[in-house]
Amino acid sequence: MLLQENLINKFKGKCERDIRISACMMYGSFTKGEGDQYSDIEFYIFLKDKQVHDFKSSDWLMDVEPYDLLFFNEFGTEVVVFSNLIRGEFHFLSESDMDIIKSFKDTGVFPDTESMFIYDSTGKLKGYLDFLKGDGPERKTNDNVNFAFNNLVNAWLMGVNILKRGEYARALESLSYVQKYVLQLIRIRENNVERWLNATKNLEYDLSEEAYAEYVSITSKLDEEELYRTYSNALHVVEGLVLVLADYYQFDINLKFLKKLHLQLTNWS
Repeated sequence: MLLQENLINKFKGKCERDIRISACMMYGSFTKGEGDQYSDIEFYIFLKDKQVHDFKSSDWLMDVEPYDLLFFNEFGTEVVVFSNLIRGEFHFLSESDMDIIKSFKDTGVFPDTESMFIYDSTGKLKGYLDFLKGDGPERKTNDNVNFAFNNLVNAWLMGVNILKRGEYARALESLSYVQKYVLQLIRIRENNVERWLNATKNLEYDLSEEAYAEYVSITSKLDEEELYRTYSNALHVVEGLVLVLADYYQFDINLKFLKKLHLQLTNWS
């Protein structure tokens, strides 16, 4: 049994024994059949409304498994690094907030909602999880394609301008946004959009060999010459995406506009 699976069982048992807990659900890799020895464990734990203010998550987590680090990340998620270096994400909410589960429908596909069910004393959790079943949101839309192209151009032009200024570290940071939107467009072209919000996940297996090579061509180390070459490569990849996607989607940019962007790199050799 994986260490993560052992922890999952421990938290399930803790929720079942603790009268303050109304319900618990899991999300992430282990609910999608993708969990392995490198995966996190991730939970939503719903408390009885009267217990929320006096509940100390730090004590509750330590009672299940020793940890070395506990903090809130930039998204407001409580992150714990257990002493065995397994990473966990926890959301402790009141029972009256359980309808937040419905908002997950817009984030992707949930192929096995039964595996998300951990514990419930309210009789409500299964209904909320059933709501998540079926197809996820439509990603292959004109709006999504146009949004990705426009934000790609914005990140590309900003990156090139600060690259010319000599801010190489910042240009590398901007390149990450170029990569994000290029990859979303590649996934649309490849008809592989299940991981739209986390587009690099499982990339080595999701994309064709040719598409993966395109992505590799727009990665760079912190080096002036390589950054210029990578930004140039990005434009060529974008041109190819425009040529293919224009037959299926409506968007603002075109090849004539991209030629103007190429001029921004004419002094680089």
